[in-house]
Amino acid sequence: MNTKKSMPEIEASHAEMKSKATQREVVVVLDNIRSGLNVGNIFRSSDAFGVRKIYCCGYTATPPHREVLKSALGSSETVPWEHHLDAVQLLQTLTEQGFECIAIEQTAKSQLLGSWQPMGEKIAVIFGNEVDGVSQALIDGSHTAIELPQVGMKHSINVSVCAGIVLYDVLFNR
Repeated sequence: MNTKKSMPEIEASHAEMKSKATQREVVVVLDNIRSGLNVGNIFRSSDAFGVRKIYCCGYTATPPHREVLKSALGSSETVPWEHHLDAVQLLQTLTEQGFECIAIEQTAKSQLLGSWQPMGEKIAVIFGNEVDGVSQALIDGSHTAIELPQVGMKHSINVSVCAGIVLYDVLFNR
C-alpha cells in the first residue's frame, strides 16, 4: 500500500534537498503586489524551498494582514521579512551586498528560465505587480531578466504560481 509519510519520515527524506537549498542565499523582492493572498502564498513557497528573506516593497501587503496570514499558514513566522518603501533603493543595497538581481519579467533581452545560469550563490529574485509586472526601474537595476516559457494565449501566469516555479528551479535545479 502506498501510504502517506509521517512528519519524521518527511524530514528525514528531505535532508539532502535541504542541504542543497541552503548552499545558496536566495532572497525574494515583492514590489507592489496587490493581493495579500498572493503574498501569503509566496511566503509558503519561500518557506518550502528555503528562501532566506522576503522584502515586501511599496504597497505590498505584509503580515499581519488578514489575507497574508490566511494563505501563509504560519510561514510568515518562519521566513524573515522586511518592508521597504523604495524597491529601487533596496535593489541597489542588495547589489552592493553581492546579490545577483534577477527580474522575473518578459523583456526584449530576457532569458528563458531553463537557460539561465546564476553568476554566484547570492540571488535576489524580483516579482512585480499582478497587472503591470516588474517596473522598468527595477528591470534597469537588475543583472538580468528571466521569463517562464508559456504557450497560452494570455502570456501571463499568477505571480504566486510563478514564484513557486522560479524559486523551486533556482534553489534545486541550478
